[in-house]
Amino acid sequence: MLAQQKSGTHRVSFSGEWRAKESIAMDGNIVCCYNSGDRMLAKTMKIEEQVNFLTVEVSSSFPGTAPVTSQEKLAFDGKAGEIDNGPGRGKKFTVKLSGDGQTMTVNSIVHLMVATPYHVNVQKQTFVYITEVWKLSNDGRSISVQASAKSSLIGSERSWKTVFDKVG
Repeated sequence: MLAQQKSGTHRVSFSGEWRAKESIAMDGNIVCCYNSGDRMLAKTMKIEEQVNFLTVEVSSSFPGTAPVTSQEKLAFDGKAGEIDNGPGRGKKFTVKLSGDGQTMTVNSIVHLMVATPYHVNVQKQTFVYITEVWKLSNDGRSISVQASAKSSLIGSERSWKTVFDKVG
């Protein structure tokens, strides 16, 4: 499935180096809950597609801090992946690839500790529910990521789109 479609022609893949004007999290402005090195904060990604998973390597940081490099494995087996960022912080996610290999859906639950309004020294657990739909263009030159997020802290859902263009 990776190299050929049923018609026998080569299909486009997620593999390559990709660059966007803004990160998926729009520099953290949409959902301010990521750690440096998180793929959601990266404006560039290096992706290697395998038969059953993608490996996404990024370097990202918050303004004024040193970049942190990380690698995330997005497996298509339906099992939940997990990233632990310390006490009360992290992410659980599942990934589904469409039958034609052109669309990938990532559902994540990010958990973090945030200051309680009017009591900054009191932390409480907050969850952010995120859906990302990654779609490869027919020519394989861009990936559009349609994302939506809803927080247990802020009840309304927000949606946005980020486009990554292939480098080279």
